[in-house]
Amino acid sequence: MSSVAVIDYGMGNLHSVAKALEFVEPGVEVRVTADPALVASADRVILPGVGAIRDCVAEMLRLGVDKEVTDAIESGKPFLGICVGMQALMQHSEENGGVECLSHFDGHVKYFGDDLKENGERLKVPHMGWNEVTQLGDHPLWADIPDGSRFYFVHSYYVEAKNRDLVAGRCHYGKAFDVALARDNAFAVQFHPEKSSKAGLQLLKNFLNWDGKI
Repeated sequence: MSSVAVIDYGMGNLHSVAKALEFVEPGVEVRVTADPALVASADRVILPGVGAIRDCVAEMLRLGVDKEVTDAIESGKPFLGICVGMQALMQHSEENGGVECLSHFDGHVKYFGDDLKENGERLKVPHMGWNEVTQLGDHPLWADIPDGSRFYFVHSYYVEAKNRDLVAGRCHYGKAFDVALARDNAFAVQFHPEKSSKAGLQLLKNFLNWDGKI
């Protein structure tokens, strides 16, 4: 039986992620845990996240989740970061006055700003709701998901990757920004696939059937 560890450091929408995984792949063993042994022995690993990046990273460091993430990525097993779980993989975030992150991807997390506009009209921050995602490149996690599909977002900060070759998806909300990054066995998204209906569930199904290779 395939197993997936959803890392629990107290800051993720764990119930929704676990239920979505069980829905798309009946029989999958979902481990909601921060136990290093359970994470290490899982076939796949997911790092979720909601809330302030300072608190998320602090809890990761306190619980040793940073090492679990490093070990999972370096092991070659499929790894998925979601929302703040994606942002935590970057080098640095502007949130909370500046926070050093886990540095698995080169790049930074930036604030949309208090004066974000589209066609002269001010946009609300956080960016909340459904938005189209443009796929860049052919990745296994995009399988059977039409380009331009809509996913669900809730965030005030966005990722800007330094290495543009790693960008697997982009979105536009007042400005264009990166919403999916891919490198080897690691994939990370800003949106919430567990809340994104058909397209999001398909992405999770693709993840559960992915061997970690591109």
